[in-house]
Order: sequence, then structure tokens, then C-alpha cells
Amino acid sequence: MDGQQNDEPRRDRAGDTPPGRPRRFPPMRRPTAAHSGREWHRGLHRFAIALAVLVVTLFGVVAGVLAGGNMGTDIGPFHARLSVSPTTDGGTTVDIPPLGSLLLNSHDGPTRLTVELGALEQSRVEALIGDPAGLNRATQSAVDEVRDGVLRLGLRTVGSAVLATLVLALLVFRDTRRAAWAGGLALLVTAGSLGTAATTIRPESIEEPRYEGLLVNAPAIVGDVRKIADDYTRYGEQLQRLIGNVTQLYTTVSALPVYEPEPGTTRVLHISDLHLNPSSWQLVRTVTEQFGIDVVIDTGDITDWGSEPEASYVGSISLLDKPYVYIRGNHDSGRTAAAVARQPNAVVLDNTTATVAGLTIAGIADPRFTPDKSTSPASGGLNQPTADQMITNGETLAATIRSSPRPVDIALVHDPAAAGPLSGTCPLVLAGHTHNRQVNTLPEVPDQQLTTLMVQGSTGGAGLRGLEGEEPTPLAMTVLYFDQEKRLQAYDDITVGGTGQAQVNLERTVIAPPVTALVATPSPTTSITPTPTPTR
Repeated sequence: MDGQQNDEPRRDRAGDTPPGRPRRFPPMRRPTAAHSGREWHRGLHRFAIALAVLVVTLFGVVAGVLAGGNMGTDIGPFHARLSVSPTTDGGTTVDIPPLGSLLLNSHDGPTRLTVELGALEQSRVEALIGDPAGLNRATQSAVDEVRDGVLRLGLRTVGSAVLATLVLALLVFRDTRRAAWAGGLALLVTAGSLGTAATTIRPESIEEPRYEGLLVNAPAIVGDVRKIADDYTRYGEQLQRLIGNVTQLYTTVSALPVYEPEPGTTRVLHISDLHLNPSSWQLVRTVTEQFGIDVVIDTGDITDWGSEPEASYVGSISLLDKPYVYIRGNHDSGRTAAAVARQPNAVVLDNTTATVAGLTIAGIADPRFTPDKSTSPASGGLNQPTADQMITNGETLAATIRSSPRPVDIALVHDPAAAGPLSGTCPLVLAGHTHNRQVNTLPEVPDQQLTTLMVQGSTGGAGLRGLEGEEPTPLAMTVLYFDQEKRLQAYDDITVGGTGQAQVNLERTVIAPPVTALVATPSPTTSITPTPTPTR
């Protein structure tokens, strides 16, 4: 046995190969088709899961942004709604219904911001109207309100997108780990999109907006906004002092032609073309109180566009506490007229007559509605009427006056082009529209009384766009004095304006009897010029 054991070759401890012979390894097993298929299916499964998580995340982000990426806030006197939405080119849209939209190239990234201006807050509007400098303060505070609103909107949008993604992922996968991955990816996508918008913001884009809708023709917004704002600051500061100086007008009447109103005198304040100027109401209220006005007559264009937000501007009519007779101008819509009619002291005339403060007044609305890019009648606009249409408008009112059971003392038209057919129907026609004060006698009609046409300037200085020139358009209004027989005896033209030679002018005209036409006696102008004070 020992010899046999010695004759056997020695075996390596690590294997069966004897010493001195090459070691043999077992043959390597080649992957089978089944094994390769399992690996491929496992990789495909992982890819499908990752793709599913990505798809669920995108759907969750979109759903969350659409559902929660919006909120209401206050911007100046407006109730506004801010919202974000997915897009490919970024930017900001400011919707001003029904006027149109401003499109701003404000930022890059896959997020668009939409700001929709809604209803006006009545109390805040009245505060602006009562304080000319309040508009400047409101502009400054609006910037902070927009910034705070956008910040809160961003946080709300991120939270809504992540929450919607988590809920959707749990419903689809029923796996907390995959839902967590989807939520984290949603946070990354949403925060990254908003972060891209924040880091690429271009504040100067507000200076070069694109316009849609009626705003294409709105120079009050299209124009040099910064210049108007600067001018309005100076204008408001000086106008505030000027309005206080109106109270001194009665102390200077000794320099005017002698006219002592009789006890039964009716005082009428004729205003026109306010064009949304918030400073106008304070001046109108001051003159109404100081001159003991019995009735205010407005010959139209109280607004610029006749839109729903502008309707709140007419709310100050009720603060005058005097009858307010109004006809619609070419910048006023039917909605504007309805808003005026809702004021408790207002009388809206449209081919009708009314007796107010003892005066029988007839009036007709302008036959057009032209919310165009300028208040100037020379610049035309939508639905521009022909001369024949304006004459027809005047003839319609003339027929109403002739059929009136009471003699008409005053007729009202917005555009003086409609006044011609009224010659001989009444002693006085009041108009506006041209923004230039004029007094003329209409062509005489045989066997009929003479008719005087008085065209008022712009009581609103043609609105804020009146600040675009070198000197702001002055604010104009006229006080008319009627005796007990309702005959015009005298009138005071009041002019307030200018940021350069700022002053309040009062020019009195006394009508010499008999009343066959307006005969102006020598009428020196009384001016009150405030002492200039440094502008801060």
C-alpha cells in the first residue's frame, strides 16, 4: 500500500493538478439567452419607472400650477389677480379688461406671469380723487404691492406643484419612495423655472411694451410715462396750492365789472371734458361751495374709454350735494351714462328735457362713441361722424325743444358742430369737446330769438395726457348767473393751470341789457399767483 501511495503522483493542495503540470481551470460559462433577457428586462423596467416618475412629475407640476398658481391681491385702487402658467418664452401679460393687454418681455424661462386688473376699490378711488398728491403715493406703493404679491405667488405655486405631484405619484405608484422622488423632482422643476425668471428679469421692459386691443391707441399709457409722472408730481403740488387760492377770488371782485347778483339769481357751474383727471373734483367742489352754485352742468367726456373700471370715477358726483345735469360725450359709453344716472343728485339727458333749479334744460348725447387714442377731436377715431350726422343730432334736439311744454332756457350738446340747428330754439347753448373756450352768437333765424353758443374748455385739462406738452393744459370752468326771468346776466370764466406761471384767473363778463346778444363790457382779469415753493 505504501509503495502504491508513493507511486501516485503528488496532488496540489489547491486542486487535482500534480506538481510540475500546468494548472487547469474549469471552463467559463457563457451567458445564456435567458440570463441576457433577464438583465435587459431589468434595465428596461428601471427606465420605465424613471420615465413614469418623470411623466407623473410633469403632470403633477402642470396641474399644481394651474390649480394653485394664482391669487388675488390689491394693487393701488385695483383688485387684481396674479397667476403663473407654463410657457416657452417667459414674459408678463397685464390684462386691463375690456381695454386690452400689455405684453412685456420681462424675463426668460418657461413661466409666464399674468396680472389681471379687476374692479376698483371705491374708498381708495375717492381718496385719490380727494388728494392730488395721492396718485403719486399710490404709484409708489403699487410697486411694493406687486413685488410682495409676486413673491407670495411664487411660494404658493411651488407648494401647490409639489403637493399635487406627491398626491398624483401616490395614486399612480402606491409607493412612498417613488412618490418622494417625484416630489423632489417637482420641487426642482418648479423652483428652477421660477428661479430662472427671477434671475433674468428685465425691469426696463415696462418702457417698451406691446399692446393688444384698444390699448394700441392709448397714449396715456403708451406715452412717456415717466415724464408724465414727473410733471404730474409738480402739477399736483402746485394745483393743491392753487385750489386753496380759489377761496380768495371773492375778495378781489372790486377789480371786476360791477355786478351784484339779485336775491333770486340762479348760479350754474358749466364744466366739460374732465377726462378722468382726479384733481378736477376737488376744484369743482371748491368752486361749487365758494360761489354758491345751484346746479352743475356737465357737457360730456367725463371718462376716456367708457369702460367698467372708469365708472367708479363718477362716484364723486354725489359728493357735490348739488343737482348735476349731464349729457354723454364721445368718450363716454352707455355704461358711463348709467353710472352717472345712479348718483342720487344726477340728471342724465338724452334728447330729453328737465327742470332743475328753476331752469328748463334740454340735452342730447353725442351720436358717436370714440374711445380713440386722443381726446383731440382733430385726431379722429372710431365711428367718426360726418357733418350731416352732427347736424341731424342737433335737429333731433331742436325738434324736442320745440315740442317742450315749457320754454327751454339752456340746450346742451357735446360737440358744438351740432349747435347750428338749435339757433332760435332757446337763448343759450352749452357745449364742450374742443377743449377751447369760445363764445359766439349762432346765425340768426328770422322771427326767432338770438341764440348764444358757449363752448367750454377742458375742466380736466384734457386728462393726464394734457401733461405731455411743455405746459399742462389749464383747467377751465364757467359760473353763469341767471336772473329771476332765467335770462343770463353775467358769467365768470375761471381758469386754473400751468406748472410754469401757475395761477388762478377769473374773468367776468357782464351782459348789457337788452339781452339780444352777449355784449362784453371791459373785463379785466383777476389773477392769483401763488408764491413758488421749492419742489421736493
